[in-house]
Amino acid sequence: MINPLLIPILGISCGLLAIFGGVVIRPWFAYRHRKMEIEADKVAEKAAQYAAQTERLEQRMRVLERIVTDRGIDVADEIEKLRDDSAPLN
Repeated sequence: MINPLLIPILGISCGLLAIFGGVVIRPWFAYRHRKMEIEADKVAEKAAQYAAQTERLEQRMRVLERIVTDRGIDVADEIEKLRDDSAPLN
């Protein structure tokens, strides 16, 4: 048989558990959720910066490829002239 005192104790315990959940656990979950949102924003911003940097590098590579393919022999001659003109470093 169940002790009659056990029923009010269980009722009070359930009420205290609900209050504890509302006061402590719900704000903790909200905090964790907000923290994850902030971290996701930082990661997205960093990814956008890397994408922009990659785009700039790709544009520069296209320019260099165009220069080399359009004037490949002239560029090689200019490099050799610069080597000849440079003074040795001692």
